[in-house]
Amino acid sequence: MSEIFVDSNLFLRFFTTDDDGQHAKAACLFEMAASGDAKLVTGPPVLFEIAWTLRAAYSQTKETTLDVLSRIHAMPGLRLTDSGMVASAIGLARASGTEFADAYIAASAIAEEARCVATFNARHFARLGVGMLEW
Repeated sequence: MSEIFVDSNLFLRFFTTDDDGQHAKAACLFEMAASGDAKLVTGPPVLFEIAWTLRAAYSQTKETTLDVLSRIHAMPGLRLTDSGMVASAIGLARASGTEFADAYIAASAIAEEARCVATFNARHFARLGVGMLEW
């Protein structure tokens, strides 16, 4: 059985339930995956888009956004292309109070054993426990 790549709007409709018809279709797909009748895959860009949309368009808190990302990470029948990095980023974001995208960058830097992160966003990255390039 080949995998189906899932875009952010399916997850958003499923979790926000703001469109009954689309929510039902998304729920059906996720139920099929949970029962083994479908194999799903998604990746970090989709998660970034979900996090941004929940925060910007739905005014959700960071904690609620991370809860949604954690629930996606744990969905049966869904494979994340970078599952370990996503889990690390969610943990870093929770511990530091930063946004998921910044935490993902920091988790990537740590995993790659980078000396530091080159960023102009020092305020957020200082909370993530990574070194920053001194300008």
